[in-house]
Amino acid sequence: MHRRPATEAEAAALASAVRLRIIRLTYDRALTNKEIAERLGKDPATTLHHVRKLVATGFLEAQGARSGNRGAREIPYRSTGLSWQLAKDRGAYPEQTSEAVFEAFLSEVAELGPAAVDQVRLVVKVDRAELKRRLRTLLDELAAEPAHPDGERVAIYLALYAGD
Repeated sequence: MHRRPATEAEAAALASAVRLRIIRLTYDRALTNKEIAERLGKDPATTLHHVRKLVATGFLEAQGARSGNRGAREIPYRSTGLSWQLAKDRGAYPEQTSEAVFEAFLSEVAELGPAAVDQVRLVVKVDRAELKRRLRTLLDELAAEPAHPDGERVAIYLALYAGD
């Protein structure tokens, strides 16, 4: 898959763990700002700020309005998949974005607890570039597949670091 560099606005949007979590939450189902706030344990005004930034930069897309519990108009939002289409360095803020990805992962695992995470750890001596290429190919294949009707929602966090 060809990835393009993120614009400065896109990179800034991805430099937030909260916004990355919103993108994940809306991956396969549209959620209203209120639903997003409840899932994140945040104030709706705070999440609305993040939702608006994600919509403005193309990471979220508003779906058709619907009626809420008391007839109020609600707008659900869904991820566009844009974040997967951007180059790894994510443009102008690579360090902040890397930190945000890590913080989002830690927040999600903290909510679940370590026992709910299927973990594997291995130290090998390999051609790092080839390993990254092979892993990226697998992840691209998974991202391109249609959602399995009976499939389970899973998040994948992959980290490579020096084994010294």
